Amino acid sequence: MLIKTQAAIKESAVTDYALYQRRRDFLKIAGVALTGTVLPSIAPAGLQLPGYQPDPDSALKNQLTEAIKVTSYNNFYELGTGKDDPLKNAAKLKTEPWAITVEGECERPGVLAIEDLLAKFDLQERIYRLRCVEAWSMVIPWIGIELGQVLKRFQPTSKAKYVEFVTLMDPDNLPGQRRAVLDWPYREGLRMDEAMHPLSLLAVGLYGEVLPNQNGAPVRLVVPWKYGFKSIKSIVAIRFHEQQPATSWNVSAPREYGFYANVNPLVDHPRWSQARERKIGHLRKTQTLMFNGYAEQVAELYAGMDLRRQF
Repeated sequence: MLIKTQAAIKESAVTDYALYQRRRDFLKIAGVALTGTVLPSIAPAGLQLPGYQPDPDSALKNQLTEAIKVTSYNNFYELGTGKDDPLKNAAKLKTEPWAITVEGECERPGVLAIEDLLAKFDLQERIYRLRCVEAWSMVIPWIGIELGQVLKRFQPTSKAKYVEFVTLMDPDNLPGQRRAVLDWPYREGLRMDEAMHPLSLLAVGLYGEVLPNQNGAPVRLVVPWKYGFKSIKSIVAIRFHEQQPATSWNVSAPREYGFYANVNPLVDHPRWSQARERKIGHLRKTQTLMFNGYAEQVAELYAGMDLRRQF
């Protein structure tokens, strides 16, 4: 299947990629640690990203959001509800050791250590747009593995209609989990065909570096045609289900956050419009694209569905 990652973003509204690349080259030549300058609070310290296939042909490569903005303006409620709280509290997230438990409706349940994940699967770069329900967006060069490739290893059965993902529960270290903002731990879910779609990514890095804590280290989900809250961070469990699993924001506010959460400019959030968005680093708003610009690849997944009701 040809994976097209282009979205309609005007050249005048993007960060200069050549400037970003020159900065990285300069830092390498000067011997300055990228982890302390471009991507603050990188973790975990002991992990490295083996060779991966870059994405030089992506139409989005010249439209990347500045790395410093991607790593300093985040939604990660386990580390705080403010946009800068995740960076401030990033060191509180303990990522070593780390393993993902895989269970439920599958033939080969087991535990996948993060080191095994990196060793057994080929990494690749995917430049995707991330669109958040608060009507802001970024363009990010993620490094990861197709989710479907990982799920197949555990041989889901015919009863597996959905996949549930669970985030780390550690209130002693994660300050956000000491408040009843959500019913912790954070949970998200996908339908099996969504999870197996080649655009769905388990990300372990960005901008050529190990994933920072504030961005969901050491492994997170990226589903580019859905609002950002579906792309769950710091995953510790994956479960195959026959029935649709409960998901955190849908349980907390079902009128505002649907299970599918597909980017749809025609379905407003009850408290604001989703028809336009603002790219981080820019003042001017632009039109929101159906399925975040990935309609050509994913629209067939929802054929016959009422996308206003099943939002």
